[in-house]
Amino acid sequence: MVVRGEQEPAGNSSGAAAPVLARREGVLGRLTLNRPRALNALDLRMMQAMLAALDAWEDDPRVRAVLLDAVGDRAFCAGGDLGVVYRSAGGDAALARRLWREEYRLDARLARYPKPVVTIMDGITMGGGVGIGCHAAVRIVSERVVVAMPEVAIGLAPDVGGTLLLSGAPGETGAHLALTGDRIGPDDAVYCGLADHIADPTRLPGLVADLAAGGQIEATVAQYARPALPGRLAASREWVDACYGGDVEAVVRRLAARPEEAARAAAARIKAASPTAVKVTAVAMGTARSMTGIEECLRQDYRLCSRFLAHPDLAEGIRAAIIDKDRRPLWVPPDLAAVADADVAGFFAPLADDLVLT
Repeated sequence: MVVRGEQEPAGNSSGAAAPVLARREGVLGRLTLNRPRALNALDLRMMQAMLAALDAWEDDPRVRAVLLDAVGDRAFCAGGDLGVVYRSAGGDAALARRLWREEYRLDARLARYPKPVVTIMDGITMGGGVGIGCHAAVRIVSERVVVAMPEVAIGLAPDVGGTLLLSGAPGETGAHLALTGDRIGPDDAVYCGLADHIADPTRLPGLVADLAAGGQIEATVAQYARPALPGRLAASREWVDACYGGDVEAVVRRLAARPEEAARAAAARIKAASPTAVKVTAVAMGTARSMTGIEECLRQDYRLCSRFLAHPDLAEGIRAAIIDKDRRPLWVPPDLAAVADADVAGFFAPLADDLVLT
């Protein structure tokens, strides 16, 4: 990808719209995801385009900050390219592992970029969308944002540094989100530490214009944002904190025994997810609490995802949710009690080609 001049979107030789629009607007280097029909899901081309733009802007004195947003009002980014993952799970694992290596390099680059990165998450923000949106210096969500890490439902553990983010959420709310894939709105996104500010989507163009004109970032964003209010998840802290923690089977039993309908629904979601993915995720959440940075978490994510490629649940989960859409996955093994601790531990072992991020 070539980073073009001010106000000029990046294109390609065929004249088709580029999947990422990269341009300079005033003092901003602006990256806009441009696959709205695919809910701006990330593919390899998009990741490489974003990395190239970030490299070009790092030493450009005209660029004081980077702004990342997306075309369309349905989704900021619905996740990664599950088609590649599905094909890799059934054959060439190198395809998905290359995708993940580039994705994690991008997540770390955005988190550690020497200039402020501002993200605007409007609409669906899941999986890979959390990775590129929620590690940034300044994170803005719109009133219509929907945030989730739903990986356990397709036979995978939360990746893109998601367990590091969720491990810092209040009480056991992060464990709840990781083990159920529950979706939250803007107020709970701020409450859980996945976002900093909430803005009305109709005001976002004005916010971007003021930032491009050189407005001080935090002061400018504050003029457009509203205070976070108590959300649904914040109101559920009593049963969430009482039920989560320790053995996953015990978590499910405690949830199922609660009088709150939301708690019982959480138990049902955990039971419907891949048992192996649920148990691996529970351990990953525990290890993430002692991690010192995103690089350590992404290295663990790469190990887990690489191991899931060789496990039948990942291909089966994608088949049931995305390919055939029958929503009836056949997990192996079929229940939590049958997942051995030794098998879970094997997911965390070092790889010969462990991910190295500098």
